[in-house]
Amino acid sequence: MVDFAGLQAAVRERLEIDSAITSVETEGATLESAISEAATLLGVPLRDIEYEILERHTSIFGIGENICKIRAYQRGDVKIEDERIVDDDVDEYFEEASVLEEDADGQVFVQCRRDGVYMKITAPSGNGEWADKSTALHLLSKRRITDFDINLINNLFKMPETDYVRVADFQNMSFNDSVVSVEISEQETKAFIEVSPPKTGGCDFSYEDYSETLKNNGVVYGINEELLKSFADNPIYREKICIAVSTKPIDGRDSYLEYFFETEPGNVKLSEGADGKVNFKELNIIQNVTKDQKLAKLYKAEKGRNGYTVTGKPLPARDGKDFPVTLGKNVRFAEDGLTILADINGQAVIANGKINVESVYTVDGAVNLRTGNIVFLGNVIVTGNVEEGFSVKASGNIEVYGLSDKATLTAGGDIIVRQGITGKKGESVSAGRSIWAKFIENATLAVGSMVVVSDGILNSTIDAGKCIICQGKRAAIIGGHLRAVEEISAKSLGSPSGNTETICEVGTDPKKKTAREALEEKKLKLSTALADVNLNIKSLNNIKQQRQSLPEDKEVYLRELMESSDKINDELKKLNNDIDEINVFLQNLPSRGRVSASAKIHSGVVIVIRDIKHIITSDYKASTFILENGLVRAVSYIETDADVQQRAAK
Repeated sequence: MVDFAGLQAAVRERLEIDSAITSVETEGATLESAISEAATLLGVPLRDIEYEILERHTSIFGIGENICKIRAYQRGDVKIEDERIVDDDVDEYFEEASVLEEDADGQVFVQCRRDGVYMKITAPSGNGEWADKSTALHLLSKRRITDFDINLINNLFKMPETDYVRVADFQNMSFNDSVVSVEISEQETKAFIEVSPPKTGGCDFSYEDYSETLKNNGVVYGINEELLKSFADNPIYREKICIAVSTKPIDGRDSYLEYFFETEPGNVKLSEGADGKVNFKELNIIQNVTKDQKLAKLYKAEKGRNGYTVTGKPLPARDGKDFPVTLGKNVRFAEDGLTILADINGQAVIANGKINVESVYTVDGAVNLRTGNIVFLGNVIVTGNVEEGFSVKASGNIEVYGLSDKATLTAGGDIIVRQGITGKKGESVSAGRSIWAKFIENATLAVGSMVVVSDGILNSTIDAGKCIICQGKRAAIIGGHLRAVEEISAKSLGSPSGNTETICEVGTDPKKKTAREALEEKKLKLSTALADVNLNIKSLNNIKQQRQSLPEDKEVYLRELMESSDKINDELKKLNNDIDEINVFLQNLPSRGRVSASAKIHSGVVIVIRDIKHIITSDYKASTFILENGLVRAVSYIETDADVQQRAAK
């Protein structure tokens, strides 16, 4: 192994040999091409070529040409071993660091300055290779440096520094120094440097020298410090390099609103069902909002940020403007003065640049594939039909100018269908208050108060919390099952043929009665199950009594049966209590109920008042049926409130 003293002597010897070797100067687009040409001129293999780079130009962002100019000569007899001198601790440190760092080889940099020769050795990162001493000696040889501090260089290879360290004296010939020229663009948006290489005995420019030169030329802003540091280590000679760029002014943003609802009505959001198919009925085109929901947030105007030229002159920016925000109806600002809230349930819309919450949603035309199903937290008006298979749901009222054709309508308030309601299995119409329609056919309805129909009700199931009134010239109720708390009234009830069963129940709450029926059905199932359990318990107890004991598995089964029996009894007890509560409620209803026909009640009609059932066996004219002394009997027709109002109007 060659020590540094030997290496120093070898360098001196090499300089003497080099002076006697014939050299050639070549250039190419790359270093490899320049070396290849030199090998051809010298007539030696590539591996025997020694060289020094005279000039190197690299295109920046595609500007300029790549040129590498070298002086090459045949390699002499001096051989320098690669000696890696690294403490174990340093090795361990870099092995750990390589896990996170990219692979990069270590590098050696040499700069000649007025006060001496400086060297910087960077450590490799990741799985990169260490820079070898031959590289360091080659760089010193190129600058004709022979009297360097061996120990200091040795220490640098042991523990690389992040900055340059003085390793030798230097006899400076200032007239051969590297020269830097600085150019500033016309509007001071960019600054460029162009550097000529130092000649023999000339000094390099350090990073600090470049910084001072830029400052002296007025370039104080927008300097690319990383590029400048890299350039100081690896200068590109005789090529204009952009080293500083001005910053553009950034105008302040004007005040604006951030919306928390879809402001473009045309942005349809299709929903996907569990089967993966798109449901084209659910278009979600209504922006439903609830009271106190956040609709938007106001952001105040921002200050602009000035830009600066490379000489530090400010480039003024415009401050943003605060534009007034005018609120529409049914909205308000929150206490922070920035958040806009809804005052009511409804649809959030933008109208004339203002946020509004509309309590009424109008469908211009039919509810179909064009509109999808309608769900609205307010009132809905449909100017056309609600077509088959579609639904309209509203927290308020629903008014349909056309026909509800085998569709689902659900309202928290009233429903008005001007052209009538047709239904089918699976579709229903329900209202929290009342329903008005021209006719009802094959439909299922549930209302909290009244059902009022002008032409007739055919084969429908209707539950009303107050009454079912059928008025008009053809106001007939034919077929179906109708239930109301107070009254069912029509011009005629039933059909002349008697083939269609018509059931009219009054004097009871349909919802409570339906709930009671469900409880009684559940009670029947539990009672049947309890009977089976008790039978099994009895059988096992008989066996146990005869044999004095049971097998272990049968004993476990007996205990499980007894636990099931107790559980079923508890459930039955609760069911009986619930049924009793409903019965008390129904018995204490203030109205006893009545069924009326102003023209005729046909035979075959079934009338139920409270729980008393009566089948009409012969036709009746202008009669009202009431409950008296536990019997359903007919009396002369009793006018409804609607009859009185209609007569008064005439």
